[in-house]
Amino acid sequence: MRSFDPTPLFRSSVGFDRMADLMDRVLTADTVQPSYPPYNIERIDENAYRISIAVAGFTADELSVEARENLLVISARKAEDEDAARKYLHRGIATRAFERRFHLADHVRIDGAKHADGMLHIELKREIPEALKPRRIEIARSESAAMLDSQAA
Repeated sequence: MRSFDPTPLFRSSVGFDRMADLMDRVLTADTVQPSYPPYNIERIDENAYRISIAVAGFTADELSVEARENLLVISARKAEDEDAARKYLHRGIATRAFERRFHLADHVRIDGAKHADGMLHIELKREIPEALKPRRIEIARSESAAMLDSQAA
């Protein structure tokens, strides 16, 4: 069931083109997702989130956090010359290069990043503009309704 036609959903909605793109991307994406490095996504409160990525063996200088339009890209690359001088008997800490991408919803911005204790924490905040927040619309009364009210009183 890889073909899903969202056309009936768009009969009564406007401006959900990005949702259709997201659904298409999810349905056509490879079923094998990379598992390195492991990460957590947590909801701090209603409009705040944190992505925590295990980056053991990487320094802050070897990590890169980049914000593009609705996309967060985290990557890391270890310097090759540093490992060439070492002779490992067992190597269990993976320090291979990686790139992890997260698609962000509209109005979600990156609030900051912190590297501590082998973890990279990226703070995200959703800020809905005033123009998009719900607002109450005053209903104007017609002149005939006003006259009926004054005659009834």
